[in-house]
Amino acid sequence: MKMGHTLLCVLSLFLLKTLVYGNAEVESDPVTIDQTVPDKATVTLQPNWPLIYWGETITVRCQIQGGGDTEWTYEWTPAKLNKRPTHSEYRISNATKSDSGDYRCRGRKDYLLTEWSDSITLTVSYIFPTDKPRPIVTVFPSWLGPGASVTLNCQVEHPSAGWMFYWYKAVPKPSDDSYSYELLPGNSSGTEQGSYMVHGQTHTAGYVCRAGRGDPVFYTDYSRPKFVWSGDSHPAASLTVSPDQGQHFTSDSVSLSCEGNSTEWRLRRFPAARRLSNCSQWGSMTDSTCNISTSLPKTAVYWCESVSGPFSNAVTITVQSADILLVSPVRPVTEGDSVTLGCKSRTGQPLSDVFFYLNHKLIQNDSRVELKISAVSKSDEGFYKCRCSGEESPQSWMAVKAVSRHGIFLFPVSLIVRLVLGIILIVLLVLLCHSTQFKDSCSIRFT
Repeated sequence: MKMGHTLLCVLSLFLLKTLVYGNAEVESDPVTIDQTVPDKATVTLQPNWPLIYWGETITVRCQIQGGGDTEWTYEWTPAKLNKRPTHSEYRISNATKSDSGDYRCRGRKDYLLTEWSDSITLTVSYIFPTDKPRPIVTVFPSWLGPGASVTLNCQVEHPSAGWMFYWYKAVPKPSDDSYSYELLPGNSSGTEQGSYMVHGQTHTAGYVCRAGRGDPVFYTDYSRPKFVWSGDSHPAASLTVSPDQGQHFTSDSVSLSCEGNSTEWRLRRFPAARRLSNCSQWGSMTDSTCNISTSLPKTAVYWCESVSGPFSNAVTITVQSADILLVSPVRPVTEGDSVTLGCKSRTGQPLSDVFFYLNHKLIQNDSRVELKISAVSKSDEGFYKCRCSGEESPQSWMAVKAVSRHGIFLFPVSLIVRLVLGIILIVLLVLLCHSTQFKDSCSIRFT
């Protein structure tokens, strides 16, 4: 059909010239006839990510199979790319929603045209530059143990789409309730892996990640901080609870105090409506002490932050409306120490026949109202709860640390006995070797 239209155009021009010039011979211009050639055009996107965010840079490129770049001119759809002179590629900087759509091209060389390429779709997100994607950071473990390493994981909406990851430590800002972010060692250029390991973390800390990709680099927002908590205090900062227990009734008065080398503190809680919050939102702060509201049942983690940097130990506090609660240490206990757990009624009446459970397993069911552990060990660590007269308390975690008061690891009694017996045996052998009777038999000859 296209060739037929072309021949009709040529014949019309011939007849027109004949009418004007008669049979006189004239020198006419050559007639242009466009022909479709079998060369195939292909459109590519670089980088070819499933979703381009508002503000990113991308290149759309037209390639002619079997043709040289300098021999062809190009025609594009959408038509906005057809500004003279046309090119084989266009760099779209600061992409917006208007750049979304299907792109295709064809090439022209002299009077020849390629077929249109297949369409390729560019998708630019609806969000504006101020609403960049926000990755999610996770931490494991969330509660630190002695010598534990912390693994951070960062995830964005399209985790395989060319992202590099950057890792930060959260540092409290003295001016407001937010954080500044301190780049962690060894990742100034980012990491290809979406995970990062922190070795030797011993105290409560907050971590943040963000991601970047492309040239120039397009950065996501910072993630919201995620925290790892330690129950052990250190000289720079410490949190204490009064009364010193992990569970409280809704009618109780509970105060949290921050202590250490700082003159300005803020006390944090997580979760609170699934967000990080301050004492002013759920209590009243006086100097370094927060009197918390216990009007509603809630389980949350609390810790202190100093504007000069240190984070305190963290504690888990359960405020509950049940008629009994478990009285247990709110801080980790040291292996070898004596520990007593109790059960308390809301009315204050004495209890009898109290049942104690460790990790949902019954461990004491006699007439005693307290659970006494004369020398706590690592095997005693876990979730405890009590039950009396059909009422059951919430469960609380009791952590056990394996360091003595002098910073020396406590050894099992059986190991100490074996060491003592070994030393005695060596002494006896030495005495025998120095006796006259066994002198010859105990001598050792080196060759």
